[in-house]
Amino acid sequence: MNLIRREPKVPFFPRVDVPLFRDMEEMSDRLGKLFGTWTRPFDVKESLKVADFTPAVDIQETEKEYLLKVELPEVKKEDVSVTVQDGELMITGERKLEKEEKGKKFHRIERAYGTFVRLFALPMDADETRITAEYKEGLLLLHLEKLNKPLPKTIEVKVV
Repeated sequence: MNLIRREPKVPFFPRVDVPLFRDMEEMSDRLGKLFGTWTRPFDVKESLKVADFTPAVDIQETEKEYLLKVELPEVKKEDVSVTVQDGELMITGERKLEKEEKGKKFHRIERAYGTFVRLFALPMDADETRITAEYKEGLLLLHLEKLNKPLPKTIEVKVV
């Protein structure tokens, strides 16, 4: 059974950074790695647990576009889908677990596998109709062009 981890809709512009939650997540990751190292490295009796896979995403902005870089190591291009609907960008796919074959045993599986969903609210100035994607060497690049709208004009209101 594959579980899908859904993330809350988080607009990537403007970026809101919550240090407390980031620190708690880092601590949880470190504790998980620490407890995982207490077993012998090649203990065959240890259960082979497969973790949830959540690809890392970097988001950059220039004057003309937003660029999302999604790390998808060992994920085939055919197993990735990108959709845009109602101001949301959704990236879905699956990183498949290598199957045991005759003459090949797994002693430890620490890399994450499974289906994934990443969901982002698009910035107001992103053009939903002009998104391009390229996929090379396990890296998905999504280019979101910005709209050519002038910035809102500020009007000073005098109070009498």
